[in-house]
Amino acid sequence: MYMHSLSLSCFIFPSFFFVSSWMLKDYRQKHPEVTVLDPPDAIQHVHNRQSMLQGVADLNLSLDCYGKVGVPKQLVIKKDPSSIPDAVAKAGLCLPLVAKPLVVDGSAQSHELSLAFDKSSLSKLEPPLVLQEFVNHGGVLFKVYIVGEAIKVVRRFSLPDVNEQQLLNCAGVFRFPRVSCAAASAEDADLDPLIAELPPRPLLERLAKELRRRLGLRLFNIDMIREHGTRDRFYVIDINYFPGYAKVPEYEHVFTDFLLGLVQSKYKVAW
Repeated sequence: MYMHSLSLSCFIFPSFFFVSSWMLKDYRQKHPEVTVLDPPDAIQHVHNRQSMLQGVADLNLSLDCYGKVGVPKQLVIKKDPSSIPDAVAKAGLCLPLVAKPLVVDGSAQSHELSLAFDKSSLSKLEPPLVLQEFVNHGGVLFKVYIVGEAIKVVRRFSLPDVNEQQLLNCAGVFRFPRVSCAAASAEDADLDPLIAELPPRPLLERLAKELRRRLGLRLFNIDMIREHGTRDRFYVIDINYFPGYAKVPEYEHVFTDFLLGLVQSKYKVAW
């Protein structure tokens, strides 16, 4: 994405990164006054689920009194569905497993997921994909929206917890649409306070700061869950570039302030 300082016009490159990178480089050479927000190469990094969460895993964030942030144990499968059961056993992953497409290309299909309950069903999955250990989280997902240094958090309903009895009695692969988009908002629901409680602000601020630096991005959101039965154990399960900010309360003001702040910091103009 880049922005012209006078018109405040924004141009987004959601795909075709090779062409977009070349176009952007050429445009910047001709228009040095343009402010680059998020370069296509950095955006492409979070469009692959193999590399998407690496920054979170490397960070292994832990703040005293506020909690820890990690990623679920995961495995990449690029081909040969018949090899999946052995690969899962070798990697030591525990069922049930969430299966997600490896590449996030903006399509609805790239955000679909499946939940595999037993070993024999794993070979029914369709690579390339990422397998993540399913973490019980009370059926609530925290969508953490980041716009520059601004942070907004929205609760969404997610997949329900899986108990031991269900794990013993269920078999097969259950497919779901994009859960966090399809589900209703959990903002006004009557939830267990331990489930509904938002992640601590200092933890989110530190996480957002580190990911902005590591990813080289300023406009993204984090899908985050709290392990059920804990207050301070969090997992990042997805990162999305330039998400639907319309779901964020007062997003117009947040986004406008972000763009104006960029212009002010670059040209030191008093608006």
